[in-house]
Amino acid sequence: MSEVDTPKKMGRPRKEIDANNFEKLCGLQCTLAEIAGFFECSEDTIESWCKREYNETFSEVFKKHSTGGKLTLRRNMLRLSEKNATMAIFLAKNWLGMTDNVEVKADTSLMQSLLDAVSNKDTVSTEEK
Repeated sequence: MSEVDTPKKMGRPRKEIDANNFEKLCGLQCTLAEIAGFFECSEDTIESWCKREYNETFSEVFKKHSTGGKLTLRRNMLRLSEKNATMAIFLAKNWLGMTDNVEVKADTSLMQSLLDAVSNKDTVSTEEK
C-alpha cells in the first residue's frame, strides 16, 4: 500500500488517563470537574473515557469507586470519636438520631399577675363611668 491508500487519522490523539489514578480520585470524592482538572482535559473527555474503559457513565463508575473513600472516612471518624468528644457527639446525633433537648420552663405567675392587674384596672375604670 502506498501513502495515498492509507487513511489518515483525524483529530487530536486521545488523552491518556491512568485508571488507577482515576479510581483513587473517585475514592477521594473528587468531582468530575476536579478529576478533569487533574488530568488536564475536559469533563466530556472523562465521560468518553469512562464509556470506553468501563462501558459505563462517569456517575456509574464514580459510585463504584467512591465507596472506598467513604469507608476510610467513616473509619477515621470512629477512631477520632474515641478521643474527641465533639466527634462522638456529632456521630451520636447523625448516626443514632440523638438530639439536645433543652427544656425551657417559664414562670408565668408574674405575667398572670400583670394581666390580672390590667384586667382589674379596666373593670374599675368601667365601673367608675
